[in-house]
Amino acid sequence: MKFGETYTEFLHKEKIRFSENCSHVEYKRLKNVLKTCQSCKALQESSAAQGQEGASNQNQQLCQCQSCPLCDQAFFTELMKEVSDIALCFSLRVRHLLHLHVATGAQRYLLRFRQCFVNDQQAMVEKGRMLIEYVTMNAIAIRKILEKYDKIHSSENGKLFKSKMRAQHIEILQSPWLIELGAFYLNLDGLDDEELNEVSGRFSCDLDAAPPTMTLMLPDNLKMEYDLTCAVCLETVFNPYALSCGHLFCKPCACAAASVFIFQGPKSAGLDAKCPLCREAGVFAKAVHMLELDLLLKTRCKDYWKERYNAERTEIVKQTKEFWDMQAKYAVY
Repeated sequence: MKFGETYTEFLHKEKIRFSENCSHVEYKRLKNVLKTCQSCKALQESSAAQGQEGASNQNQQLCQCQSCPLCDQAFFTELMKEVSDIALCFSLRVRHLLHLHVATGAQRYLLRFRQCFVNDQQAMVEKGRMLIEYVTMNAIAIRKILEKYDKIHSSENGKLFKSKMRAQHIEILQSPWLIELGAFYLNLDGLDDEELNEVSGRFSCDLDAAPPTMTLMLPDNLKMEYDLTCAVCLETVFNPYALSCGHLFCKPCACAAASVFIFQGPKSAGLDAKCPLCREAGVFAKAVHMLELDLLLKTRCKDYWKERYNAERTEIVKQTKEFWDMQAKYAVY
């Protein structure tokens, strides 16, 4: 079965499974845009070979080999919007799902009480599986349509578009929420559930490797590896935060880089604070606290996690004392 047919079947199933509408790549429509452009190109080459200068000039405004304004406007503008909407939809869905799993405070006790009567785990596993399929199918559709664009136009514009997605932090396979979803399944690993084992088998984690990595195996021979090393302390991330630029850091390291106290958190950083790795400014305000990943580290690296936890608590007490000493000093003056 061709990918176009597989993708159409996936979209049909998604409409049935999800009550809310979610964005997706308009694969068939974008493919038709490229077919039109390909026809223009073939006609232009044929006209040029036959010396039909008038027809060639007429088709010149429709399509050119390296640059096609009409195709680019209809293709890249719409694709960028679709990719942005998919990234937003995916992050919101995963955030809602994982919030139920790592709830804190009163909500945690309410959910525990609810679990006495209703088993939500099966529903959460199914929703997570659908989210992985959602992001995988759209990622493959994006990759294939960009490859087709470059093939038709004999250009590098498709590859440049991928770079643009990374620059705007909307490449869905690099989303920190996908790492969180992987950690969610690895945290549930070991439970006797056939569907859970099928999905969690796509994720693996080697925290003893150098560097420590999480691996995601996807259809169509796609393999994603995520480095779990903090770029500041060069250790396995502890109490990790993902900045909006996509880079992972320990909470103490992120706070130190942003010149804020640990108890204030990375999100309290000013807009001029820069990522210590890529030096992009304004990336702390929407930082993602990787709770599932932290839970995975706590479970699989108990001694390391406990050592880092005690060191962080000691530093927080020290910084808190310094902070209130400064407040008292300013109050006196």
